[in-house]
Amino acid sequence: MTEENFFDVIVVGAGISGIGSAYRLQKECPDRSFVLLEGRPNLGGTWDLFRYPGIRSDSDMHTLGFSFKPWKAAKSIADGPAILDYLEETVSEFGIKEKIKFNHLVSSADWSNEKARWTLKVTNRETGETTDFTSNFLLMCSGYYSYKSGYTPSFEGMEKYPGKIVHPQEWPEELDYSDKKVVVIGSGATAVTLVPAIAEKASHVVMLQRSPTYVVARPDHDPFAAFLRKILPERIAYYLTRKKNIFGQNYIYKMTRKDPEKVKEKLLEGVRMALGSEFDIKRHFTPSYNPWDERLCLVPNGDLFKSIRKGKVSVVTETIQRFTQNGILLETGEELEADIIVTATGLNLVTLGEVDFKIDGTPVDFSQTWIYKGLAYSDVPNLISTFGYINASWTLRADINSSYACRVLNHMRKTGTQKATPRLRESDMDMPQRDWIEGFSSGYMKRSMSEMPKQGDREPWLNTQDFYKDKKMLSRNTPIEDGVMEFAKIER
Repeated sequence: MTEENFFDVIVVGAGISGIGSAYRLQKECPDRSFVLLEGRPNLGGTWDLFRYPGIRSDSDMHTLGFSFKPWKAAKSIADGPAILDYLEETVSEFGIKEKIKFNHLVSSADWSNEKARWTLKVTNRETGETTDFTSNFLLMCSGYYSYKSGYTPSFEGMEKYPGKIVHPQEWPEELDYSDKKVVVIGSGATAVTLVPAIAEKASHVVMLQRSPTYVVARPDHDPFAAFLRKILPERIAYYLTRKKNIFGQNYIYKMTRKDPEKVKEKLLEGVRMALGSEFDIKRHFTPSYNPWDERLCLVPNGDLFKSIRKGKVSVVTETIQRFTQNGILLETGEELEADIIVTATGLNLVTLGEVDFKIDGTPVDFSQTWIYKGLAYSDVPNLISTFGYINASWTLRADINSSYACRVLNHMRKTGTQKATPRLRESDMDMPQRDWIEGFSSGYMKRSMSEMPKQGDREPWLNTQDFYKDKKMLSRNTPIEDGVMEFAKIER
């Protein structure tokens, strides 16, 4: 190890969360040295990794964008390249890019209580060389899913299918789907984005789903934002639009909890208006669960519905029996012909970017920890991670996390302490164990919930998935020293 590889703070990941953390560190902890370690050759995280046709946000850019960097483009529902341009502009404008070490993949992190330091094993993917990086504090901004591969169920006969099988996470740049018959398995956020995009060139696309998903159309432009930009300075217009959209997201989610049947009918009414009374809405677009038990899927300008009405896209709701030489055989006996099959079947959820964590050489099992304020872990020192919202924009959570991290760092500097560790109080020992995220039944969540930390039934051991509650819990008006976060000095 060389001294140049020591930093007060190491940020793992240079996506939205990492870039936002870098901004906060520069602004609120200017006396702390930091570096961003990014395992890939480019910044952007999700927005650089996913390259499938039509890749776009399903959150508006006034909330997915940073609070400190107004989104100026006309489209509020933006495509992947536009989001990447925005992120590139951000790191250049605020001098963050020179803080990023690309192709630096973190494989392990070992905490020393004696030294109050993290030691990270980092491989330079260009040279193959592995070196140690050390820091006092670690911000994990590596996202929530495996970058190695997406989730594809095992279907009988897959190995015998002669056509191409593609997962959106590993979309081949050279894939030509022009005039091809394509079957897309799935109807989640990725599928409803991908299907109308490839339908423009494909001969026909089938969206094959085991069960329906709630799909809602909305314009990709925000008329409120456009109006405000005409009469107000850019930053004020952005701020007000952001406030409006945060409130709207929260209100809709609360309504789905309070009166799910009313919201359900409203959503289905929108589908009926888009597809007409002759389309079998009940079979293909009426889920068995309540809205927001799984994520609502956004289709900007109703592009999916337009593709269906044009005859370019068909929706089939049925179970797969097996793959065949020609495509997919359904349980009904019907065979769907396909030149290409796309498995838009979800992600593999991971804890903290697949990094192996240890404390004094002992492995950390995060499934046995309790989540502290949705961002730290019981008995794990000097570590804050970001997992954004399921029911709102990811960036909202990332921003309040990084601000809170800076408060912790400044408090440690003020008190001369080197360790900040959440500890269960005596009164917390009998807490019921609740899932890390409750009330969300998506497959990728269910598959991985047992590997995630637990949450309790009281503050601060909560992962609320509620922006306003989190903002209050992490507010500057709440004390850093709360009887749970333990601050300590190195014993010499």
